[in-house]
Amino acid sequence: MDPVVSISVLSLLLGAVIALLFFKTYFLKRRSEVQSIAKSEPQPSDPKKPSKPSQPVSRKSHSKAHSHASDKEQNKRHHPLDLNTLKGHGDSVNGLCFSADGQSLATACADGVVRVFKLDDASSKSFKFLRINLPAGGHPTAVAFSDDASSVVVASQTLLGCSLYMYGEEKVKASNENKQQSKLPLPEIKWQHHKAHEKRAILTLAGATASYGSGDGSSIIASCSEGTDIIVWHGKTGKILGTVDTNQLKNTMATISPNGRFLAAAAFTADVKVWEITYSKDGSVKEVMNVMQLKGHKSAVTWLCFSTNSEHIITASKDGSIRIWNINVRYHLDEDPKTLKVFPIPLRASSGIALHYDRLALSPDGKILAATCSSTLQWLCIETGKVLDTAEKAHDGDITCIAWAPKALPTGNEQVVVLATAGVDKKVKLWASPSVTSS
Repeated sequence: MDPVVSISVLSLLLGAVIALLFFKTYFLKRRSEVQSIAKSEPQPSDPKKPSKPSQPVSRKSHSKAHSHASDKEQNKRHHPLDLNTLKGHGDSVNGLCFSADGQSLATACADGVVRVFKLDDASSKSFKFLRINLPAGGHPTAVAFSDDASSVVVASQTLLGCSLYMYGEEKVKASNENKQQSKLPLPEIKWQHHKAHEKRAILTLAGATASYGSGDGSSIIASCSEGTDIIVWHGKTGKILGTVDTNQLKNTMATISPNGRFLAAAAFTADVKVWEITYSKDGSVKEVMNVMQLKGHKSAVTWLCFSTNSEHIITASKDGSIRIWNINVRYHLDEDPKTLKVFPIPLRASSGIALHYDRLALSPDGKILAATCSSTLQWLCIETGKVLDTAEKAHDGDITCIAWAPKALPTGNEQVVVLATAGVDKKVKLWASPSVTSS
């Protein structure tokens, strides 16, 4: 054989052997890689294994969801006496008032609207309400019912001064078209007074029924300005019945006794002035005269309220005390009103300094005094002065006004004595009355 051919054949055989060895090594390496991948894949692809750890994760997330929901519910009703919240206000609520039967609650909101809620059930999820839009530019600062639940007196502040409006239901003639409409008739302005206290704002409105003595049972309203003047109005006609001056630099508030006999005011000083509203034989108001002063506090009186029988006045002062006064005295014989009880206000700042109450309201049965300080709401036993319950941060901001429903309201299957509070947080809340035996 030719040596050249022999070398060529040998070279080809050697190359083939080298090629076979290379490919064998390559395929063995790939096979091991495939096997290692195949071994690692079954662990994540096994449906049983991931399902077991996924269950506790799922349960944990559900647990968080339920906890969050309960937290939200707890935030909505953070206190056991918190019954409900009246929604729909667009700004701070500056005033509220119950009708005589307790079935209606009027609110004065800084959004320019007065709302009259129907409280058929205090625990209802929603409430029907009548919306009263004030004239443009007016912001309601206070509200009071007149003769019935369909008549509302509103104080409206404008740049030119404060106006008073009395809204009453418009009389609608019966017709087939009206019978088909289920909507309530819109209220109309029955009387109005502009610049009622010149350019001074009205701080409070208080209404009462003239039932004392020869009073004719009509509604009388007292408007208290930020100055020193207070005006008594006839609720139905808007006639001025009397004007008084506290002469105490600056008023804080004024109110009328439930029977329409007395008018009392808290102002800049420590003394409280009391006037008597006297009536003529025909039942009309004769005059409003100053008859007594309550002296005993060492600092300015911040708020006051009458007892349901109109014989006592309860005052709170910046001196850190609450006083109960007997005003059923023979003042015409120079008999002075007497202090029956003095209680320390049971509130302290973090620094230990005594705080004072901003608002007071006595329950219809005369046993429980509701009082506020900033956003804190307290219920006190009027006999002992002990705190029955406290709701800290009852509102998200200062509480602007409080009022008791004059009668127990239906709440689910029971009747409950209800307190209403309003605040700068755009909310009006309804609270159940605590038990007097609470500690």
